[in-house]
Amino acid sequence: MGNRLAGKVCVITGAGSGIGREAAILFAQEGGKVVVADVNTAGGEETVRLIRHGGGEAIFVRTDVTKAAEVEALVRTAEETYGKLDVMFNNAGIFPDEDGSVVDTPEEVWDRVMAVNLKGVFLGCKYAIPAMLRAGGGSIINTASFVALMGAAVPQIAYTASKGGVLAMTREIAIEFARKNIRANALCPGPVDTPLLRSILSDPAKRQRRLVHIPMGRFAQAREVAQAALFLASDESSYVTATAFLVDGGITAAYITPEE
Repeated sequence: MGNRLAGKVCVITGAGSGIGREAAILFAQEGGKVVVADVNTAGGEETVRLIRHGGGEAIFVRTDVTKAAEVEALVRTAEETYGKLDVMFNNAGIFPDEDGSVVDTPEEVWDRVMAVNLKGVFLGCKYAIPAMLRAGGGSIINTASFVALMGAAVPQIAYTASKGGVLAMTREIAIEFARKNIRANALCPGPVDTPLLRSILSDPAKRQRRLVHIPMGRFAQAREVAQAALFLASDESSYVTATAFLVDGGITAAYITPEE
């Protein structure tokens, strides 16, 4: 157990699996009191079990991040349970199979992706910031993506647009509240080896088409992205705000990648 988040109360959405779960476990190991939020009750409760098994402190609040009342209740529960809110990690997101080119992505898929990936972050910030002001400050971490900074010939138009929106929104929030002791940063991972990505890239050809563009030659591990979130949550990043914090293995800097 470390102490990089000792005394800090942390809400993490989408913490029932993937990056969110790894971050929740890591934040608890570093002394944070973690409020696990997810629409998947089984996944969220399993994350809490893993945290408590390791000696950490956590509760689960089932939350649909597209519903204002549920996000408001999530933040209220964090304050009522632990007395304050220090860290809001708006991590929940989706990437439907039907999300493709602008010319063939169904409108309902666009709307759903925007509701979860962009509106969900908006609502998380909307209700977290007043709580952080009551606490005297805090750190907001919003999961964007490297695709907020570059395009791809294999399109995912709704996902890409939603993550670009997260990046722009995070910058504005960071500047608005910079003198209120509230920091906001957009975490921009490259492709992460999660169950979601593995299911999308089960075809070896699709997988290799992406790997060839990654200078490090592999996908990120969820734990590696969680480590970046931990830095942004901690006081070690006290002068870091309004950034696109890249954890992408060099993708966005590459033209030609190394040969094997």
